[in-house]
This record gives sequence, structure tokens and C-alpha cells, in this order.
Amino acid sequence: MATSTWASALSAAQLQRARTTIMVRELEPGNYACHKGDPSNVWVGVVDGLIKAANLSETGRPVTFATFPANCWFGEGSILKQEPRKYNVVALRDSRVALMPAATFFWLLDTSIAFNRFILNQLNERLGQFLGAFEHDRLDDLDARVAHTLADMLHPQLYPSREYRIEISNEELGHLVGASRQRISQALQELEKIELIAMGYRTITVLNIEGLRDFDTRFPAHLTK
Repeated sequence: MATSTWASALSAAQLQRARTTIMVRELEPGNYACHKGDPSNVWVGVVDGLIKAANLSETGRPVTFATFPANCWFGEGSILKQEPRKYNVVALRDSRVALMPAATFFWLLDTSIAFNRFILNQLNERLGQFLGAFEHDRLDDLDARVAHTLADMLHPQLYPSREYRIEISNEELGHLVGASRQRISQALQELEKIELIAMGYRTITVLNIEGLRDFDTRFPAHLTK
């Protein structure tokens, strides 16, 4: 909480109340923090590790909507609508999650203008991210989808404090983009050739964030940037 933007804007009394109600859970890879269909009665924060929001199709095909590294908070939309959770929340590696009860979440909305503003911005940015992902999925080839997905994972509001370094495996990125690990590897190699990223073991360092955002193989101006 010490590094969360919303927490730093609370009064001492509000922060103390939030701290005393939040539960922390340890998760091993594959463990669920929440299941699809569960009541949306907690706001989820990632203390450390990597979490994904995902579902399985009727044929068993995995669909990943987003991944959440340390210092991310998510699930505010479902709490506000008070609807059953529409996705599974699963650990991709050893992780710890903070679970804020809905009662505390709504109390902060009632008592903190700064918290309201944070949630409003969070919802707006999340909507923009998913609209962009929908557009990229329909219009872009795989290399461009990978580039835009990596750029989205450095969003300053939704994924703070990443410092242009993304800890993710090719398999995890493949679930997020919807492609095989081998095809993801080819796309990353292409992005590395034009010096947009540098690859390491389970780590991608972004060298040119604007180049990733503007990447479009149909209009290869990015090659001269």
C-alpha cells in the first residue's frame, strides 16, 4: 500500500482502517484468488508475483484478458456493479495478493474524494485499454498485437512502477495475445531486431515505448524511428 497512488492520498485514519481490513493471501502457480461466478466482494491488489484474469471456452481453450504484476489493483468494475465475477483470477507464478473487502471499498468511496478520483481514472483507463485491445485484435497482425500488448503493460496508471522492464515468459505472453509460444518468440525477435525491446530470461526490457505504441507492419514507418 505504501507504493499505491490511491493509498498515499488517504488520511492517516482512512489508511489505518483500510490496512486493518485487507487480507493477504499467498498463491502458488495455478492457485485461484477468485473464481468466475464468485460474488465480487473484494478489490484485488497484487503485492508481488504475476496474476492473470482468464477464462476457458466451452472447448477448453484458454482466453487471457489481462495480466497484473506487483502494485496493480483491479476488479473495481465488478464491485461497483455488484455482479458475479466474470473471470478467474489465477497466479502465473508464486504471488501474494491483497484483498480489500467491498465494505471498505465503498466506505473509501464515501469518505475520500481522492479515492473516488483514482477509481474514476482507473475505470476510464481500463476501458480505453480494452477498446484498444479489441481494435488491435481485429486489425493488427500478430507482431503488431505483441508490440501493442507490451506497450499496454507499461501503462502508468494501470501498471505503475514497472520501469520499462516486463517479467513475463513467452508462454504467458502467448496466453495474453492468443498465439503459440513459438510464434510469440518469432514476434519478439522481430521487435528486438529493430531495437524496440531487448530480451532476457523471462524478461523483456522496452527500449522504445513510443515505437511499440506506433508499431504497424502495414505502414512500416516504425523501422526508421
